[in-house]
Amino acid sequence: MGTTASQLGKDMLSEYQELTFLTKQEILLAHKRFTELLTKDEKDLPNTRVSEERILTLPELKSNPFRKRICHVFSTSEYKDGSLTFEDFLDLLSAFSDSATLEIKSHYAFRIFDFDDDGTLDCGDLEKLVNCLTGETDDTRLTTEEMRQLISNILEESDIDKDGTVNLSEFQHVISRSPDFVSSFKIVL
Repeated sequence: MGTTASQLGKDMLSEYQELTFLTKQEILLAHKRFTELLTKDEKDLPNTRVSEERILTLPELKSNPFRKRICHVFSTSEYKDGSLTFEDFLDLLSAFSDSATLEIKSHYAFRIFDFDDDGTLDCGDLEKLVNCLTGETDDTRLTTEEMRQLISNILEESDIDKDGTVNLSEFQHVISRSPDFVSSFKIVL
């Protein structure tokens, strides 16, 4: 896929449409927004990566409490630095699009919430998840007892096999009973 960052051929556009849940217009807008993050010199290079720092300047991600995890999960960088290629960026937007399936959305939500990348949501992941949602200021942070009780309640509700963690299928089972999940798990440019 040797096109430079500043150009997007019709053949690539068609391929991206087939491989994502995005429309032609959404792909073109994504390309425009991604290209705006590049320096003048980077625009002439093929397969340019944009740093996590620059990706996080996008207003759509700036206020998301999981913004760094989102970059980490969608980055294909061997350095695990959260940097994104245009194709990584399209994968991110595709998973968060209105057209993505419940299965795709719940898979990526699980990966985003699995902070230690071990394939399960354990107490540590759940605590980080709650802290991201409530904010980590003194005013919003839960007490140790409140956190323990909340995690206990989450596991009681979600941990079907009672192994002390939530695996992907248990997570997807819980999500399937949440009617608002698909409509709220989105990023629109």
